[in-house]
Amino acid sequence: MNLHNKTAIITGAGKGIGKATAIALAKEGVNLGLISRSSADLESLQQALMSTCGVKVYIATADIANKDEVEQAIEALIQEMGSIDILLNNAGVAQFGTLVDMDSDQWERIIQTNLMGTYYVTRAVLPIMIAQSSGNIINIASTAGERGFATGSAYCASKFAVLGMTEALMQEVRKSNIRVTALTPSTVNTELAVNAGLSIGDEDRMMQAEDVAELVLATLKLPQRVFIRNAGIWTTNPQ
Repeated sequence: MNLHNKTAIITGAGKGIGKATAIALAKEGVNLGLISRSSADLESLQQALMSTCGVKVYIATADIANKDEVEQAIEALIQEMGSIDILLNNAGVAQFGTLVDMDSDQWERIIQTNLMGTYYVTRAVLPIMIAQSSGNIINIASTAGERGFATGSAYCASKFAVLGMTEALMQEVRKSNIRVTALTPSTVNTELAVNAGLSIGDEDRMMQAEDVAELVLATLKLPQRVFIRNAGIWTTNPQ
């Protein structure tokens, strides 16, 4: 499928997977609506993509854990962009600790951002896609949503839930010609992973944000009659 002149909204677009995917889509001629908590990263990315790729780029700041902020940001972007062909739910947070040691506020913040934030954004965009009888929704989950691990109770719970929501939504909106996909990368060499204390090791041998962006592109370019339900991506030769 040709992506030229399509429109996409990306959350967590200022860094990591969101930024890498924004660059990859802009190179394909996709016009973008970028959301992040901070405007500084978005503004520099906006200028770079508009000047080098010749696409339209709109930005909005929002904490996706806040329903009101999400609705205001999506409304502003839709007014600028009109139709929305692609939604990439990428924004998320990670923190680790045993169930007893992790403060309940931290636990709730992870669930509120990773699960409820994905829900808020999707619910704000979905009526547009249903009305136009087309759309692509890609949720960035994690291998942590497929198997639990010690100290990951909150993060795993949030990502397991995202996979369940993705599966249910996929069944709901197939009849509206909307494709819903979950991607489950293992550890990606991003600022989020480093800040969460994950062991990155040799950077050259770790998965990069650009690798996930390539998978997003491949998913979107499939003929409209088919879609990927979920797909994992792993490093070939980790340490």
